[in-house]
Amino acid sequence: MPFNDRVDAGRRLAKQVQRLRGEKVVVLGLPRGGLPVAFEVAHGLRAPLDVIVVRKLGVPFQPELAMGAIGEGGVLVRNERVLRMARIGDAELAEVEGQERAELERRARRFRGDRPRLALAGRTVIVVDDGVATGSTASAACRVVKAQGSARVVLAVPVCARESAARLRGEVDELVCLETPASFGAVGQFYEHFGQTSDDEVVELLRRSEQAPFTPSGAATDDPSPPNDEVELNVAGVRLTGQLVIPEQASGIVVFAHGSGSSRHSPRNRYVARTLQGAGLATLLVDLLTEQEETSRATVFDVELLAVRLAEVSGWARRRPACRGLPICYFGASTGAAAALWAAAAPDAEVVAVVSRGGRPDLAAPRLGDVHVPTLLIVGGRDEVVLDLNRQAQARMRCENRLAVVPGATHLFEEAGALEQVAALARDWFVDRLTRVPHPSGRSV
Repeated sequence: MPFNDRVDAGRRLAKQVQRLRGEKVVVLGLPRGGLPVAFEVAHGLRAPLDVIVVRKLGVPFQPELAMGAIGEGGVLVRNERVLRMARIGDAELAEVEGQERAELERRARRFRGDRPRLALAGRTVIVVDDGVATGSTASAACRVVKAQGSARVVLAVPVCARESAARLRGEVDELVCLETPASFGAVGQFYEHFGQTSDDEVVELLRRSEQAPFTPSGAATDDPSPPNDEVELNVAGVRLTGQLVIPEQASGIVVFAHGSGSSRHSPRNRYVARTLQGAGLATLLVDLLTEQEETSRATVFDVELLAVRLAEVSGWARRRPACRGLPICYFGASTGAAAALWAAAAPDAEVVAVVSRGGRPDLAAPRLGDVHVPTLLIVGGRDEVVLDLNRQAQARMRCENRLAVVPGATHLFEEAGALEQVAALARDWFVDRLTRVPHPSGRSV
């Protein structure tokens, strides 16, 4: 047997694509069997991992004949030759697409949960499966990836039928394949162990991959920032969990408040945190709600409760010996930004600066006029509703403030280079305001 199992195949495949390390790489696994292979490839490249969920659109009277394919983000890829041959009109195509899109979205939610899909625009995308027989699904996935704006598409598989490999080479920028046997019955015949991959395994692999550091451009990184210190905080009788990182000679600490549906593991907030750490700032990413509380929509949007917890977390940080004397700043995303503004409005709030990323300041409307610390509001230029809410909020604020619009960015700043701009804006805002504060002395690091 060429491969022991999918892990073995993935590790061997990862060695063949090492030359791509350092490029703007994203690894996408075809669920379900492709994910264990893709996980090893992503790990070997230190690149972000995601699923590529596609659905082929079969001709109504001959479902095995693909007249197109769909992907997330509203992507539709048409096979004009088949559409003409089968005489399929736009109405029939739209009907099939509607049926398949519902299933596509269900599967994407099942695998990814609330985690946003990775942006592909301008990146080298490696599409991975555990093997290719006819190549129809792999071909559909690669076409969807191209339609989503990728700069280069690499299809990487451990084994592929020889005829399919010859055809696929003309559809992708590069095909990486370890075995192309002339006799090909089924993918499983080339594995000693080829059990089914469950939905739960896919979800777990994506969760594990999210813990690995990466830059939003997908470039490999050795992550020189200090190691995460997982901490537990007893706040007002509630036990919360956070990640604390304190660089040497830190000049301040930034406490993160994430939005609804996110957590301290948010890859976007973690990227911003690493940028701040590189500028000599300590960071504390904390879940302000318990797991049970996060299941209640009413609690998730209880901004006053979140603000109280954030203030308590700040007090905890001030009492911690390694943080003692460090000026405190807030970085809030979405509803977390509302909590940061609410907390910063308290008369006794000892906060140096606030940064809001895609925030909902309208949720802190009763307290906006009381915010007395320098505040930076960062919004995507294409996030029109939130941009309007931030403009209205800015008009009500009396503190030093600025609205920074990232051109072309949507709410999650998924576009190439968008999150880098967010991180740079936040870093400069915090560093500039902290230079006005006397450097802490007499603290224990």
